[in-house]
Amino acid sequence: MHTTGELFFQPPISRIRGCVVPTFFPESGPVHTLLYGEAPGPRGADQSGVPFWGDGAGIPLYRALAAARCAEVPEDAWSEWDGGTFVKLGLRPVLHGVALSNAFPQCPTNDGCKFRAPTRSELRSHDNLQRITAELERSTVVGLKQVITLGRCARESLAPIAQTFGVPLVALPHPAAQGLLADAPNRGRGLRLADLQIAWQNRLVQLLSATRDGDIFATTPV
Repeated sequence: MHTTGELFFQPPISRIRGCVVPTFFPESGPVHTLLYGEAPGPRGADQSGVPFWGDGAGIPLYRALAAARCAEVPEDAWSEWDGGTFVKLGLRPVLHGVALSNAFPQCPTNDGCKFRAPTRSELRSHDNLQRITAELERSTVVGLKQVITLGRCARESLAPIAQTFGVPLVALPHPAAQGLLADAPNRGRGLRLADLQIAWQNRLVQLLSATRDGDIFATTPV
């Protein structure tokens, strides 16, 4: 029994696994594009173990990959976009010519429940920079032509490393609403979010298609 006024603290139930999500490479063939996000999301890659697979940002990304013939996405995945569900159903994408990764390979969290942005020290740690360098080394061996980053964290982490390899880097805004609105003219005032999402998706399709077909001049290094 407890006395009146006695307080009990119920710790939050941990939902984030925090496992390292490895770079997702095609099973075979060249890699013309290496694409980086910020970090695995709690409902997506943290559960599925595949970059962007189940993350909110993964919907426009995988739609663009599929439209550019750089990925095969199981049709059932679109009906319930959730990393844990994908694992239960055995759903995984197949990549062609593109590899997917993140600036930080684990879902950042302080309490095991809520996502937070990766810190500067996490992004710039020796182990993390060494991991990114190894990913670029592997990709350059099989024909890497460009690195695409989504959002500020990815851009700042990848830009100096891509430069040492002489690989063009193209920076896109993060496809989440906050990222698209922040990057839009006048911070998106008067613009429809749906239109910004479609424009972002079309831009990624253009970058992937042009580089896949050998037109590297269609990309603009940032």
